[in-house]
Amino acid sequence: MFGKNVVVDMINRSAENEADRRKFLKTAGVAGLGVVGTAALSGAGLPTASADTAGGPSDAAILNFALNLEYLEAEFYLNAYYGWGVPTAATDGVGTRGKVTGGGRKVNFKSRAIANYAREIAGDESNHVLFLRKALGSAAVARPAIDLKASFTAAARAAGLISKTQTFDPFANENNFLLAAFIFEDVGVTAYKGAAPLIDNKTYLDAAAGILAVEAYHAGIVRTSLYSKGLYSAVERISDARDSLDGKADKDRGIGSSRTANLVPADKNSIAYSRTPGQVLNIVYLNPAKVSKGGFFPSGLNGAVKTSDDNA
Repeated sequence: MFGKNVVVDMINRSAENEADRRKFLKTAGVAGLGVVGTAALSGAGLPTASADTAGGPSDAAILNFALNLEYLEAEFYLNAYYGWGVPTAATDGVGTRGKVTGGGRKVNFKSRAIANYAREIAGDESNHVLFLRKALGSAAVARPAIDLKASFTAAARAAGLISKTQTFDPFANENNFLLAAFIFEDVGVTAYKGAAPLIDNKTYLDAAAGILAVEAYHAGIVRTSLYSKGLYSAVERISDARDSLDGKADKDRGIGSSRTANLVPADKNSIAYSRTPGQVLNIVYLNPAKVSKGGFFPSGLNGAVKTSDDNA
């Protein structure tokens, strides 16, 4: 049994926001009580996720931010390889469950190796969704509305890959698939690295580090595949477009040229770049301004972390 002060602290550390705390108290039946058993706390979904002492996002909020991004990646890769997305049973949760626009058909891969890469990454991203949902328990957010159609066209136009009247289909062929995958993978690595200092609980930090490592493997696969195809110019344009969205700092790199490879995007100390959650949202919303929706998430993210930075 725990004293009242300890219980209040645990509740504050577990909940994503004030509403979550009130819901927790009501569900656990401990409002007004001085003591509570560990069994009641274990049903809260994320019992040890803590709030930042400086008033920043809680561990649960950060993990839900990551879950939103994993929904996006899983939907893209599952559709690319299988022609279908995340099973409906794994898309409910806190917030409004949205539809997925685009996808619904497989990429006609010409290379067996790239097809195998797509299959493996699809499995990894799907597992990330399931893992984060399980870790968050009842606090897990639902899959938000995801756009895999107009968003890619907007991104390709902004990067100058196509004209203002053309459209970009990420599932049309394996080159398009790889270029579309490049938009996600480098951002995923910088997102997890940037979020790591915000996570208090070491268990969740360890899990986030593990996911970051897998995302880095994915990014390496995609970058190497693009390099082998000689798509240096297209990749550089996407990299420049991303850099134009997330602020003045240069946190993006292409894959090099036929003379010099740059398969590992890193700073002068060979350390991977970091992006804040707000900077990541600038990219996935395809907007340098402070907004709460757009691009790949037309209705925004579910959860407490949903607003991009103001880099306009």
